[in-house]
Amino acid sequence: MKFSCEKEILLGLLGTASRAVTGKSSMPLLEGLLICADASTLTVTGYDMSMGIRTTTETDVVEPGSIVINARLLLDIVRKLPNDVVYIETDDKLMTTVKCGRAVFNLAATEADEFPALAEVSSATGFSLPQNILKSMISQTIFSVSDNESKPIHTGCLFELDGSRLNVAAVDGYRLSVRRETIEGMSGEMKFVVPGASLREIEHILGEDDEPVEIFPDQKNILFRIGGTMLITRLIEGEFLNYRAAIPNDFEHVVDIDSHELISSIERVSLIVSEKLKNPVRFHFDGNYVQLSCVTAIGKSYDECPIDGCIEDLEIGFNNRYMLDALRASGTEKVRLQLKGSLNPIVISPTEGDKFTYLVLPVRLRAND
Repeated sequence: MKFSCEKEILLGLLGTASRAVTGKSSMPLLEGLLICADASTLTVTGYDMSMGIRTTTETDVVEPGSIVINARLLLDIVRKLPNDVVYIETDDKLMTTVKCGRAVFNLAATEADEFPALAEVSSATGFSLPQNILKSMISQTIFSVSDNESKPIHTGCLFELDGSRLNVAAVDGYRLSVRRETIEGMSGEMKFVVPGASLREIEHILGEDDEPVEIFPDQKNILFRIGGTMLITRLIEGEFLNYRAAIPNDFEHVVDIDSHELISSIERVSLIVSEKLKNPVRFHFDGNYVQLSCVTAIGKSYDECPIDGCIEDLEIGFNNRYMLDALRASGTEKVRLQLKGSLNPIVISPTEGDKFTYLVLPVRLRAND
């Protein structure tokens, strides 16, 4: 095998494919990247047996071939090379030479024959949407994915396609996030749950433009095709929470609030909260203001924030991080707060439309909280 490639292009391929490589594995091959040079195409693949990433580019191939080489080592080497053309050549004993400028590395590679094949995913049924929309839908829900492996179904996001409407939902037992989007030209009905770990990698790969990403789910796996990169991952089986039934329909109090001001107030009163001191933030709605306070072993904090509306004497406690995650993810200047009582969840939504819904369960307040 013999080919050359611009450093920045090669580094991008290696960095992307390496996201699917495990640090340590019982199969040493899985700690490596499969590098294939064929005709004028260079393909780099990483695979951890549950998620695989394959990315491709056009390059100058002198002699086709395939090898597996340690992912971390090759990525570190290419990252440190000068900004020039990188030449890679493998001899018949699999000794691989990496050259760039005056730098030369000789590395032992492995036969590619035993590298496991990525799962085959049917592309018979699927849909596409702009990359920037999928990226925002993931970022605005992924923080609510559960890390509790005792209920695997909630360690992923539910994707629900109903006609031209795509809903993405995540839940962890303390909060719920739903993001909705209407996609022109999209149709069909399907439902599947994608692992949160895979979605975090997809979010990194996705661009900020409106170029399409193609999505092909089948019974057990799903394929995301993003330009010259494809990611294949297993789907999570099981029954996802009926999130629609979990969102209350009737509220006693509905007010609007500046999300940036509320974020700043929560951040200020949370300065005395830590991993060891996890007391909730107390929200006391009193007329046209919400008074925020917190008490921990190291002291007390207080701030207040104006609201558009009026709620008389309602006190409710929340985990500060859960509220901040939802408010930051909203990405809007103002949000609508919908409440029923001190023991009922708060629902955060846009002041217009239903693009997102965040539900946060309250924390029962004690006298010394």
